[in-house]
Amino acid sequence: MSKATKTLVLASAVATALAGLSTTASAAGEVKCFGISLAGQNDCAAGPGTTCAGTSSVDYQGNAWTLVPAGTCETMELPTMADGTPRTGALEALDRDLPA
Repeated sequence: MSKATKTLVLASAVATALAGLSTTASAAGEVKCFGISLAGQNDCAAGPGTTCAGTSSVDYQGNAWTLVPAGTCETMELPTMADGTPRTGALEALDRDLPA
């Protein structure tokens, strides 16, 4: 193998490794936050009765999630529930605001 070919192969390997690191870092900086999505704006798999992204049918559906930056889920400001109870996001599925 020529020196130029070896250099090209090495550069490609380094670029691939760096791309993998940046993808992993961005994924590690986000968490699934349940109960914050508006109807039809959830990320994939919103619990029973849904199949994937955009299939939640109720605002703030407790078993629907959206990716958010780590550390922000449980501190987001959300509208209170109809009875005045505060509504917050959670790192696990919630039993509130589920479709009838």
